[in-house]
Amino acid sequence: MTDEKRQMFGNRLAKMARHLGKQAKRQSISCYRVYDHDLPEFPFCIELYEDRIYLAEYKRRHGMTDEEHLAWLEDCLPVITEVLGIPDERIYFRQRQRKAGRQGQYEKLSSEQEFFAVREGGLQFLVNLSDYLDTGLFLDHRITRGMVRNEARDKRVLNLFCYTGSFSVYAAAGGAALVHSVDLSRTYLDWAVRNMALNDLLSPAASFIHADVKQHLDLLPPDFYDLVIMDPPTFSNSKRMKDFLDIQRDHVELLNKALISMRTGGVMYFSTNFRRFQLDREKILASSIKDITGATTPFDFQGKLFRFCYRIMK
Repeated sequence: MTDEKRQMFGNRLAKMARHLGKQAKRQSISCYRVYDHDLPEFPFCIELYEDRIYLAEYKRRHGMTDEEHLAWLEDCLPVITEVLGIPDERIYFRQRQRKAGRQGQYEKLSSEQEFFAVREGGLQFLVNLSDYLDTGLFLDHRITRGMVRNEARDKRVLNLFCYTGSFSVYAAAGGAALVHSVDLSRTYLDWAVRNMALNDLLSPAASFIHADVKQHLDLLPPDFYDLVIMDPPTFSNSKRMKDFLDIQRDHVELLNKALISMRTGGVMYFSTNFRRFQLDREKILASSIKDITGATTPFDFQGKLFRFCYRIMK
């Protein structure tokens, strides 16, 4: 790498770190995305998790041999450590494909089991930067989680496709009457239990249900829940599922079944990372649907977040 290229990357990263760091400090946020493919020549996603860096390189055709690519990467790392002031032993590197949205299987890459707690919104969450492509805490839903907490008081809450339960923790912290968390993965349900316990929120009112959401929706009691969160993968064909999930194909059925389980006036937060998603409003049996994508986009994802978020009322 030439000195000119190295300086260009360092200058850009420093600019983003200064700009976003000021906003993070004002909002008392310690976990945020500091860089996301800002320069085409440096296709990285860089996130800060307090005193650690999650570094992901988007896989692309770079025309380098494996040796040349490794040398280029080793040239990039000192720039990142110098600008962000975090030593390289606290950098966790991953290479990932650019995809249209989150997939159903959060791929396991290692078995180091290096979990550590970070803070968000006065709560604590376990993250793992070494074993999986995704860290356990989706930073782009920081604002949405706050909305759920603000609405959860005395509500019956259902968190579908709950992943590691961050929405469930926020709902319980907001005083929910009960929180039911549903996911197909025992690994992530266990993680959700640990997140709830970390915040001293485990109680008989918190249930963790191991189930295929598409099948579980048929078992829900009608007119029961006040607040529902649904953040499904774009696509999933897990062997444990009776049928594969395609969010564009299936969203109307998923939303309408969830709405049946809700009380009149109940609210559902629905999100998808499918870039070409089109909401079939006419077929959704809701009293109102509001696109809150812009309102739920955090400062560190402005102009770079390819997801949709809706507030749907029964």
